[in-house]
Amino acid sequence: MKTLTKSDYTTTLLVDQTPKEVFNAINNVRGWWGQGLEGPSDKLNGEFIYRHKDIHYSKQKVTELTPGKKVVWLITDSQLNFVKNKTEWTGTKVVFEIAKKGDKTEMRFTHEGLVPGFECYEGCSGGWSYYINGSLKKLITTGKGEPDPMEVGKKAAFAFTSSIVVDQTPKEAFKAITNVRGWWSEEIEGGTVKLNDEFTYHYQDMHRCKMKLIEVVPNQKAVWQVLDNYFSFTKDKSEWKGTKISFEISKKGNKTQIRFTHLGLVPEYECFDICSNAWSEYIQGSLYKLITTGKGQPNAKEEKAKAAKKN
Repeated sequence: MKTLTKSDYTTTLLVDQTPKEVFNAINNVRGWWGQGLEGPSDKLNGEFIYRHKDIHYSKQKVTELTPGKKVVWLITDSQLNFVKNKTEWTGTKVVFEIAKKGDKTEMRFTHEGLVPGFECYEGCSGGWSYYINGSLKKLITTGKGEPDPMEVGKKAAFAFTSSIVVDQTPKEAFKAITNVRGWWSEEIEGGTVKLNDEFTYHYQDMHRCKMKLIEVVPNQKAVWQVLDNYFSFTKDKSEWKGTKISFEISKKGNKTQIRFTHLGLVPEYECFDICSNAWSEYIQGSLYKLITTGKGQPNAKEEKAKAAKKN
């Protein structure tokens, strides 16, 4: 058995439901990962196939099934058509560990072998983050997950991800992230801090979008839902609509890591190159500077930008 390393992708849930309920939800894979799964996913030695269009194919075998405690899948075959080594997942393992934590239940998800050295790491870790922290958690807590949430139209379940590491505290990082006018644009209108706040962004006549804060965990996480979007430079002018943008904050030794994920911003989008490059500049440049120096480089108000050009 592969030894777990700190590099393996892992994430944890803490819920009010019992270990039995968590175990049953995990094994209802069609209820949280993909409705189109082929084969049994809830039996020991069962083999099932997941497909997402022509982007992702993988075949999993259930190698461990301990009721209320543990589920392990061995990935026996894979085809990831967005990376050079299309079989990166083959031979890796997906592990779900369940344990009581006081009056709650903890579920630790680990994809053993999905490491930062993989070309697919950013996209796949972003996808797993959505499925586990979003869809599976909802299935456990509400009885209804969101399997294959990006299957409508051409939105995919993979994501653009970018990370920065800073010396500042999670509290300072969170404060900077929610100061969206300080790193993205001075043209932001609306609330950007509290749960259910909504705000709009626009850049000249090229881009307009409306965001809603759907998850806010102080000093740990903020998630925006893109309610509406307009691009002047793409055929599908609403490409971002329905996607999600998340900021996850965690301690890394004596430093703080911020992982940015735009779930649904994928290479098949016409805007992908422009948008991913722009996000990289905003996150790696402007947000990083706001956190570390107190001053970011957001888009200036258009009146100010016009005045600067004249001068």
